Amino acid sequence: MAGGTPLSDSPADRLRLTLELSEVADAMREQRLRREHPGLTEEEIEDEMARWRGTRPGAEEGDAPGRPVPWPRPR
Repeated sequence: MAGGTPLSDSPADRLRLTLELSEVADAMREQRLRREHPGLTEEEIEDEMARWRGTRPGAEEGDAPGRPVPWPRPR
């Protein structure tokens, strides 16, 4: 974790680490887009990130196993 704090194996710490790593991965993807497409505006970068999140290879149907369902679910 940040600041060199030792990790415990608690579910909360594992979730916190997962979320931190996800933020780092997003930042790396944004930097790659900026490097590969230096003319993109911030809005275009955000649009590309949103598009990428929705179509990542291997996660087209989401990140969880199971049957895809429409979202939000009808009530």
